[in-house]
Amino acid sequence: MTGNAIPQRVFRPLFVLTILTGSFLLFLVQPMVARMALPRLGGAPNVWNSAMLVYQALLLGGYYYAHRLSKLPVRRQAQIHLALFVLAAVTLPVGLIALPPARPGFEALWVPALLALSIGPVFLLVSAQAPLMQRWYAANPAAGQPWALYAASNLGSFTGLLAYPLIAEPLMTLHAQSWGWSLGYAVLFVLIALCARARRGVAALPEEATSKTAAALPGRRIALWLALAAVPSGLMLSTTTHLTTDLFAMPLLWVIPLGIYLLSFVFAFAENRGPARVLTLLAWPALFTAGGLAMVSQGSNGLVPVVASIGLLFLLCVALHGRLYDLRPDPEQLTFFYLVMSAGGVIGGFFTALIAPLAFDWAWEHPLLVLLAAALMPVSPRLDWRRLPGLEASSLRLVIIAALALALFCCWQIALLTASFESGLPGKLWLIGVVFAGLLVTPWRSIVVVMLLAVMLAEGGYMTVEDSMAGLRQRSYFGIYTVRDRPDEKLRTLVHGTTLHGQQSTDPARRLTPLSYYGPTSGAGLAFANAQPLFGKAARIGVVGLGAGSLACYHRPGEAWQFFEIDPLILSYSRNRTFTFLQDCAPDAKVNIGDARLELAKAMPGSFDLLAIDAFSSDAIPLHLLTDEALGVYGRALSPRGILLIHISNRFIDLEPVLAADARKRGLAAAKRDDVPDLEKGYSASVWVALARDPAILAALQARSPDQKWQPLAASSARVWTDDHASILPQVRWQNIVGQDILGVSK
Repeated sequence: MTGNAIPQRVFRPLFVLTILTGSFLLFLVQPMVARMALPRLGGAPNVWNSAMLVYQALLLGGYYYAHRLSKLPVRRQAQIHLALFVLAAVTLPVGLIALPPARPGFEALWVPALLALSIGPVFLLVSAQAPLMQRWYAANPAAGQPWALYAASNLGSFTGLLAYPLIAEPLMTLHAQSWGWSLGYAVLFVLIALCARARRGVAALPEEATSKTAAALPGRRIALWLALAAVPSGLMLSTTTHLTTDLFAMPLLWVIPLGIYLLSFVFAFAENRGPARVLTLLAWPALFTAGGLAMVSQGSNGLVPVVASIGLLFLLCVALHGRLYDLRPDPEQLTFFYLVMSAGGVIGGFFTALIAPLAFDWAWEHPLLVLLAAALMPVSPRLDWRRLPGLEASSLRLVIIAALALALFCCWQIALLTASFESGLPGKLWLIGVVFAGLLVTPWRSIVVVMLLAVMLAEGGYMTVEDSMAGLRQRSYFGIYTVRDRPDEKLRTLVHGTTLHGQQSTDPARRLTPLSYYGPTSGAGLAFANAQPLFGKAARIGVVGLGAGSLACYHRPGEAWQFFEIDPLILSYSRNRTFTFLQDCAPDAKVNIGDARLELAKAMPGSFDLLAIDAFSSDAIPLHLLTDEALGVYGRALSPRGILLIHISNRFIDLEPVLAADARKRGLAAAKRDDVPDLEKGYSASVWVALARDPAILAALQARSPDQKWQPLAASSARVWTDDHASILPQVRWQNIVGQDILGVSK
């Protein structure tokens, strides 16, 4: 008996298992390869966005391959597909190719090239199995509709994505992860072979029938498919940038928007349409509440904006993907449909990851995509009151005018409260008025977009517009920087995302005084001020992370200074005298542009007597700068009696136990300076750790400042971070995440 004659219920679990396995592997390898690349790429949010763009492009390639392959008889498809699976296996186990480092300014191209060349073949083939298996499944007339299998595919993707940070990364080395994934690849090969066996003897749909169906598809529908796929894809990446830049700068959040995006397909493509319809209905009020925060750039207190952004992403993705499902073609066009969806995903990713950082000075792509989502939202029948009996056209016009007037009046009141920083309960009540007015006009999407834009501006978006018009911000591949003058405090500040990265007094008497985390009682201030007594007049000093250049004003004649900075834009602030520390205090200091770890690896052994590591991107942890291998690079660059200083002030991650573990492993003396200075003088609380081979040098540092105590490090973590194995989960300060002041601009 052929597979075509056996009842379908025997084989449905096999196809579901194959699709789940492939999708699980597909989204397990994404964070795994990104983790492998950390020593080369660093931890900027755009690195993840670039990686996602590569994955989407490879996914498009896989879907195109599946679409072309599906025109052949199933037996021939299986022969080709399995042969290519074996051929691609020569690239296993998963690893990165030895691509030369990126030239400064070319990271946006280098990152995709590295990832595509490293995992391209296996990723492309594994990505093809979801549409291909659905096509094989639907080849049996008794099988029924295959669309629910796409929900299973995304459930597998969601599970794989969560499994990496929760299971694979904490429990396995990268070497073990790579071999484990390779074993999963072999299992997938066997499952695909079994699916092929279950469908032997089944012919593909004749090509002429497929082309006729394709010709019957109107171009307007295909364009709508593209838009409905592109906006959620772009919104997923823009939410990542929005969260990590302006709301809640924590690397763990990078995978959450992708997980939410994948989960939305599980609901949107389910056979039971009830949950998708309910979530679509909820998306409308979410647009006017959570969507109203999409243009806020000043940050706000509490966890509410974070939950609101993630919740909004989920609801909009379900609504738009649900509309995409409702517009699906016949199963004969399944692979073409998924190909168009994948192309839309690439368009959204290309816009957000490559175009937006070049075109915008802030994450303007995020509110823009929210507005586009509002324009594409499906109208829920429960909100379409145009069909109520007895309503005339004149009555409809009056309702629209009244709703628009109510919304604009409420937005005006919200804007007044926002300007006075007193929104509170009155602001929430006015927002309810906007939601009510918005729900009245959901059938008219253009009016919805106008109302939503008004809410965005009222909630604080007008401040974001003012900052852009005033030219206060600049954007690079590594982040969004805001330079702001505060005349009342006589300060000029440099903020990266929501994190203060330096400030300079505009008072001539204090213009060259290091402020923020670098004051005289900070760990850095104490060490740099005593560099010559500790190491002599020709002390050799290195600083990783330029910022505003504050530390340069600890420079003394005779000292040799070097700075290491990955972002040329940061250096431009010193060269154009936006901040004058570097030019006024250490004009002869050498500035190296590039990844500090790679640059220090090129330095001669014993090049520095004092080396400071201060290279956070907003609050994101540059994991590759804190591993055991990284400390080995620093140790090699230090003189035998040299001191390594590491800035570990962070709202969300406790780095002290990590450094304590490495100090114990390497037999280093270690001490911590926890500084709580006078905040009114422009100083900020900071925590610096000093490491040295010679305990006597740390004792001498303490003796030079007896009133400013250095303390022993706390108990070390169980494991040392390495390039092969590191997890930040055990070091997360969960109490700060749910605390009240987690979104300020202090580090």
